[in-house]
Amino acid sequence: GEVLSLKERDYVRAAYSIGTPNSTIIFRHLLPNVLSTVIVVSTLSVGSAIISESSLSFLGLGIQPPDVSWGYMLSEGQTHLSTSWWIATFPGIAISLTVIGFIFLGDWLRDATDPRLQGRA
Repeated sequence: GEVLSLKERDYVRAAYSIGTPNSTIIFRHLLPNVLSTVIVVSTLSVGSAIISESSLSFLGLGIQPPDVSWGYMLSEGQTHLSTSWWIATFPGIAISLTVIGFIFLGDWLRDATDPRLQGRA
């Protein structure tokens, strides 16, 4: 959708009208403007995949033992919360920090690669 809206912009139409090859228009005009959107969507998808896998493993539908999963660790630690709270707490913190880290990484990469933000301080 982003590419379709960008290809109707005046600078892309102007480049096309003066005979610029399609590959040059793609790599010089479209790709730099779409890259930041792709990065944000990708990092959000990674965070969503981590949450989905952890949720399925917590319910017993995901990765099965002996493989390690934070969701399974949470599920097993749930039975020991009254005596050993750290068994479930630290995997939950690890899930949260990892997902938040990916979101911040995507935000930083968007700011670093977005040509519309290059001139701003």
